[in-house]
Amino acid sequence: MLKPRALRPGDRIAVVSPASPFARDEFDRGVDELRAQGFEPVWDESVFARTGYVSGSPETRASAFLEAWRDPSIAALVAVRGGYGSVQLLPLLEPGQLRRTPKVFSGYSDNTSILTWLTIGCGIASFHGPMLERRLARGDAGFDRTSWLRCLTSVEPPGEMAPDGLVVIQPGEASGPVVGGTLTQLLASFSTPFAFNPPEGCILFLEDVNERPYRLDRMLTQLRLSGVLSRARGIVFGEMPGCDEPGGCPTARDAICRALNGFPGPVLFGFPSGHTTGPCWTLPLGVTTRVIAERRPRLVIEEAAVM
Repeated sequence: MLKPRALRPGDRIAVVSPASPFARDEFDRGVDELRAQGFEPVWDESVFARTGYVSGSPETRASAFLEAWRDPSIAALVAVRGGYGSVQLLPLLEPGQLRRTPKVFSGYSDNTSILTWLTIGCGIASFHGPMLERRLARGDAGFDRTSWLRCLTSVEPPGEMAPDGLVVIQPGEASGPVVGGTLTQLLASFSTPFAFNPPEGCILFLEDVNERPYRLDRMLTQLRLSGVLSRARGIVFGEMPGCDEPGGCPTARDAICRALNGFPGPVLFGFPSGHTTGPCWTLPLGVTTRVIAERRPRLVIEEAAVM
């Protein structure tokens, strides 16, 4: 697994929009937050392009992404928002180009397409973490500053992550490289050249928003029938906001327990990365992580994601 360089004060961070257009005030506040952290945010003017429900043509978005990735003066790329469209960039992101200059990329939701392509397709550690819109734009109310800085700026393993609300669905302990992202995006990649294809012995991280319990059951059943679940030593779910049935029964947790009946490893629920009701934590993808599902549930990131 290739690792990007750790971020330092004064580093230039490229703001990119691989998916949907965004609100300008959210963009401006997110840029201000990056400056307040001591970084220098930069962007290509094409970031403001709009073609229907995406931020410009696939070629425009891929060109801006690759230009920032290849630029030796830029240390990281951060997505503005999700929505839809990042999958359109994948045929234009050649693995050899990306591997030559590994860099930090942070995003979630629709950007799961790029995160999994970087991590599994290219062998580069990436970061399931805050974007500008609704996260960096809202400061401490939108993102967890400690996990963000610990994962991106320190060459030491991030170590223990035990956020409030993390609960055990199935007890146990397991370790492996953590991969995954937004569940609907992972499933949408199947039967394409960019299909989600996690390694044996991995830790799966799965999160989503506003998917009713029967849909979660359907997607998890597809993961099981495809053989993906059998490759995992443990599974960590996000908060899954808006995924309980209206009225509260059945819940997302009910559906998960039903769909994962017989899974042999530890399962945790409620890790607040991606779609969350509070600050979004940063979870490095591609690095060795231990899942501890016991009285005090937690993740231990045992390997640094930057160097």
